[in-house]
Amino acid sequence: MPAVLTVDPRSGVPIYQQIVEQVKRSTALGVLQPGEQLPTVKQLALDLTINPNTVARAYRDLERDGVIETAPGRGSFVKGDGAASSVKSAATDVTRRSLEASVREAKAMGLNRDDLRRVVDAVLDRWFAEER
Repeated sequence: MPAVLTVDPRSGVPIYQQIVEQVKRSTALGVLQPGEQLPTVKQLALDLTINPNTVARAYRDLERDGVIETAPGRGSFVKGDGAASSVKSAATDVTRRSLEASVREAKAMGLNRDDLRRVVDAVLDRWFAEER
């Protein structure tokens, strides 16, 4: 697996969720290719110095979401069939979580719905200028 996964126990995001998001992001960006093998639960737990149950939970969630498939005795692999829809779904999941964190932070800083809409519209206009 070329991507190096990292976790930050102080981030406020559960470690298993950090792993799920990083694998989904790597899949969406093409860093992880369909059919590519992920590290074993034990190996990733050792590499990240975390409990193997945490990695197992992340892998279960990834399998449930259709991002990976596990073959007993062989390991876990990035799912090859329907990869395009899985990648789109993974990108949507990662984006949703990022947006939720941003909206939560904006609300905590006192922005109301209309203020936030103006900010989001300005950002969208900047990044999607060609679509206007």
